[in-house]
Amino acid sequence: MGARLPGRHRRAVERQATYGEVIAIREFRALWYAQGLSLLGDQLAQVALAVLVYERTKSPAATAAVYALTYLPSILGGPLLAGLADRFARRGVMITCDVLRALLVAAMAVPGMPFPVLCGLVFFVVLLSAPFSAARAALLPEILVGDRYVAGSALQNMTNQAVQMLGFAAGGALIATLGPYRALALDAATFLASALILVSGVRRRASATREGAKPSMWTMTRAGAGLVFGDKKLRTLVLFAWLCGFYVLPEGIAVPYAATLTSELPVAVVTGLLMAAMPTGTVLGGFLFSRFVTPSGRLRVMGWMAMLSCAPLILSAMRPPLAVVLALWILSGIGGAYQLAANAAFVQCVPAERRGQAFGLVQSGLMAVQGMGILVGGFAAERLGPEPVVALAGVMGVTSAAVLAMLWTESRGDVAARVRARATA
Repeated sequence: MGARLPGRHRRAVERQATYGEVIAIREFRALWYAQGLSLLGDQLAQVALAVLVYERTKSPAATAAVYALTYLPSILGGPLLAGLADRFARRGVMITCDVLRALLVAAMAVPGMPFPVLCGLVFFVVLLSAPFSAARAALLPEILVGDRYVAGSALQNMTNQAVQMLGFAAGGALIATLGPYRALALDAATFLASALILVSGVRRRASATREGAKPSMWTMTRAGAGLVFGDKKLRTLVLFAWLCGFYVLPEGIAVPYAATLTSELPVAVVTGLLMAAMPTGTVLGGFLFSRFVTPSGRLRVMGWMAMLSCAPLILSAMRPPLAVVLALWILSGIGGAYQLAANAAFVQCVPAERRGQAFGLVQSGLMAVQGMGILVGGFAAERLGPEPVVALAGVMGVTSAAVLAMLWTESRGDVAARVRARATA
């Protein structure tokens, strides 16, 4: 019998997946391309809708109301519709959602569409994103095994951030050239292209639910809630995910924050820099965290990284200059890379046949905490000013992260063992 290896050598044999080997998997490439294409179209559509609604109503309130519709359906529909990803074949759910969204957005692109109808179409387009996202999230662990899942998730997260920055930056110029109606038609085409990529690039799989054992949607929703919130490990991981409600708050009040900073740059330019800071940090953190930290090491430092995502915001109370604020917000984005570890641990703890419902519940909560955080932060900033509100969000976030880190320390052992087993296999 050979000698037992010291702990540091046992950890060294944990294999870390590379981006190259993940991209080499055909099915992942199809999911990656389809997601990026749909997201780019969505960013373009958000700008086009804002322009279209304001042109037709000249009302900031109406424009804000339509934008709010992009949050509400995910909060309401996620828990109920995400179960479709477990009830039916996940590839089929994604393709169906893409085709339906293409038809709805094409209807929005018809000139002269009445405003109430336009709002209804927006609601249903966003509503369909809940089962699509749940199906994609549940399908990804079937395609990427072990540490490939973390590398693939990191690659998708970095792509999402890059596409969002590109979409918002180029959206205005493209809409100025094409007009809002043609831009919406282009968005409909991105959904159709996404569906075609999924048809050709992702193989058919049976549904996760056994044939003849298809409970009602309400029953699946209750069972999913019981699974996610009834287990201590899963509950802690979900709360780690929802911690983002604290550290995304600054983006929601970036405009008033920019107005308080002393800078020779226009407020609009400063606002853009502020809103790009955290996504930049997220891209950098995701790359470093997935590439240079071992799978089990990510679980050990997850609590510290979560605290890092909020701690830099506390220094906003000192009213630092623009360059320092940007550095602090980028550092906060780097800390947000802990979400990769939380996501991977969540996948390990949820049965494969119930991942769709579980991911849907988490996603709905994410939308809710982000929307509520930005809403509360906006009201508070009117009374206290943006800097104290950002600092207060940092204090509350660090406190919550510290509590979650202690809870996670008590229960991470068996999850780490599973992750190590997959990483060394």
